[in-house]
Amino acid sequence: MRIPAHLVPARLRAGDQARVASSGLRARPLRAVLSALGIAIGTTAIVAVLGLSASSQAGLLAEIDRLGTNLLTAKTGQSFTQEEAVMPVTAPDRVSRLGSVEEVAHTGTVRDANVYRSPLIPPVNTNGLKVQAASLNLPRVAGAGVAHGRWLNEATATQPAVVLGAAAAQRLGIGRVHPGQRVWLGGQWFYVAGILTPATLAPDVDTSALVGYPAARRHLGHTSMARGELADGPPTTLYVRAETEAVGEVQSVLARTANPEAPNEVNVSQPSDALTARAAAQGAFNSLFLGLGVVALIVGAVGVANIMIISVLERRSEIGLRRALGATRGQIRTQFLAEAIMLSVLGGVVGVAAGAVATAVYAGVKDWTVVIPTEAWAGGIGSAIVIGAVAGLMPALRAARLSPTEALRTA
Repeated sequence: MRIPAHLVPARLRAGDQARVASSGLRARPLRAVLSALGIAIGTTAIVAVLGLSASSQAGLLAEIDRLGTNLLTAKTGQSFTQEEAVMPVTAPDRVSRLGSVEEVAHTGTVRDANVYRSPLIPPVNTNGLKVQAASLNLPRVAGAGVAHGRWLNEATATQPAVVLGAAAAQRLGIGRVHPGQRVWLGGQWFYVAGILTPATLAPDVDTSALVGYPAARRHLGHTSMARGELADGPPTTLYVRAETEAVGEVQSVLARTANPEAPNEVNVSQPSDALTARAAAQGAFNSLFLGLGVVALIVGAVGVANIMIISVLERRSEIGLRRALGATRGQIRTQFLAEAIMLSVLGGVVGVAAGAVATAVYAGVKDWTVVIPTEAWAGGIGSAIVIGAVAGLMPALRAARLSPTEALRTA
C-alpha cells in the first residue's frame, strides 16, 4: 500500500538541520560557552605542546646546521689505574696532519686554579667553573662568537688576561666588559678581555675562564715536558673540524692519532649527535603534557554530555511539539547529536587558535621557526568532533525515544 505524499515526513536538508541544531546553542549562549571551555582547554594544551615541541626541534636542528656537523672532540679519559689520563703535548700537531682535517683547536685544564669575582670569595665557592688554557683559534673552531670585548691575540695570550665563557660570566655576575675589570684567578688578578657567546657544541667552553697558553705557563705553571724540554700544555680537549664527507673516517682514527701509545685513554665524540638525540628526546617528555590535555578533553566531554542531558530534560515541550508536527525520531536524534558536535567543534576551533597563538608567541621569543604540525590542529579538530559525537549520542537517543504525548504531558 502506497503512503500518500502528504503523510511522508519531510527530509531536512543539511543546512536546515544545522540551523535547527544551532538554535539550542543560541538560546543559551553562556551555557554553551562554559560547556565548550573544557574542550578548548584540552585542545589548546595538545596543540601548544605539539607546536612548541616541533618549533623547538626545528630551532635546535637549524642551530646544528648553522654550526656544522663536522666538529669532533677528543678528550682525555682515564688510565688503566683509574687516574685521569694525560694527552701528549704533540697531539694537536699530529691530528692537524690528518688529510681530511681542516682545523684543530685545543684547551688544557689548569690544575689547582680557580676563578672568583674577588679574593674575598671562599675558595670552596667555585661555581663549577674551571680555568683552561686555549689556542687562539678556539672560537672559530668551536663555533663560539665574542659577545663583549675581544678574544685573545698573540699579545694578550702572554699576559694575565682572561676571556670568560657565557655561563662563567653569568655565574661571576659580569654582563659586560669594562676598562680595568678584573677577576681573581689562580691567586692573582687577571684582566677580563672579553665574554663569549654560548658555545652550543662545546659546553665546556661556556663554563671556563680561558687564558692563553703562554700566560698559563708563565703565571699559572701550566707546563709539560716535550722531548726533554718544558712546553706549553698539556691539552685536555681537542676540537677538530673535519671535511663533512670524511667525519666518520677521521673519527675512527682520531684517538690513536692523538695518543698513539694509549688510544683507549682518549674519548672521541661528535657533539652534533648529542644535540640531535636531545631534539628527538624532547618528544618523550611531551607525553606528560599531552596526557594532561587528554584529561582536559575527557572532562570537557563529560561536561558536554551533562549539558546535553539537561537540555533534553528542559526541552521536552519542544521535542513533543516537533514530533506532533511530523518530525521523525531520526530528525530529533540528529538535532541533538549535531548540537553536541557543534558545541565540541566550537571549543576545538577556539583551542586550536589559542594553541597556535601560544606557539607563535613563545617561538618568537626564542627566535625559533614557528612550526605547527598538521597532526596538532587536525587532531584537535578531529578529537573535538569525536568527543562531541560520543558525548551527545546518549542524550540524542534519549530525546528520540520520547513519544509526542509523553513529552507534551511531562513538559
